[in-house]
Amino acid sequence: MNKTGYFTHMDCWKHEMGPGHPECPERLDAIERQLLACGLADLLARREAPLAAIGDIELAHDRMLVAAIRGLGEQLADDIVAGGPSHVQIDPDTMMNVHTWRAALRAAGAAIAATDSVIAGEMANAFCAVRPPGHHAERSKAMGFCFFNNIAIAAKYALERHGLKRVAIVDFDVHHGNGTADIIQGDERILMVSFFQHPLFPFSGADSEAPNMLNLPVPAHTRGMDVRELIDMMWIPRLEDFKPEMIFISAGFDAHRDDELGQMNLNEQDFAWITARIKQVADRHARGRIVSSLEGGYSHGALGRSVEAHLRVLADL
Repeated sequence: MNKTGYFTHMDCWKHEMGPGHPECPERLDAIERQLLACGLADLLARREAPLAAIGDIELAHDRMLVAAIRGLGEQLADDIVAGGPSHVQIDPDTMMNVHTWRAALRAAGAAIAATDSVIAGEMANAFCAVRPPGHHAERSKAMGFCFFNNIAIAAKYALERHGLKRVAIVDFDVHHGNGTADIIQGDERILMVSFFQHPLFPFSGADSEAPNMLNLPVPAHTRGMDVRELIDMMWIPRLEDFKPEMIFISAGFDAHRDDELGQMNLNEQDFAWITARIKQVADRHARGRIVSSLEGGYSHGALGRSVEAHLRVLADL
């Protein structure tokens, strides 16, 4: 049986946004430590993420955004040589360093390469342990720790480059995936289902959703059992009716009860249950094809344990 793929690259460690920033390289260290400690590391098909092609990124993003991020990185490198600052500010929460451009290309490239491998049957499914994350990046705007929308790019890639007819995006981050919604709204080939704490950054998703989206805003302190009930009542029937040929997951683990960037009360078992329900739909309609990519998760211990739980289900371990 084909293994679960695990895509990452050392360039994803080099992007950082300053001391004390929650979206930091140590997040990936926490995942790696947990997978080594629990014995999962040797059971996954580990691959290095390639650099995404600019043309593939532009399936989901305006050319001007891609050029702007590239230009900012080049300008920053010149400024540093001249004694300038080490970072450039994108928004109040988001900064670039000289390595951000390549890290963002690797993060998107991981999702694209995972898509190729899963569609080719080389892997049963895949997880991308990458950063920067992606689901807040809109078609023409980087924001919220995100530069390129890795999962939206991969979903568009599956449709445009592989000729799939229907794909689903499942987003279970504590924050609404406003960037994904912006990119895929109105595209009848893509169904997006999500839950997220509301109100909370980016303060979107609760109103006027497009017909191809099912957003489930929930209040702070929502428990895992309540989320499970919503998924069974709302997500699953919609996904079953849609019959996706492939499922993409924006896997945010900041809805964990230990995470300080949100106030939801999920735990590792909840993430395992959610993954299992997604996997059941994929097995019925999509030949089991799933590509998952890391989004949020900022309590390092909880993040490592949650990714382990997610991967155990994907890998049938």
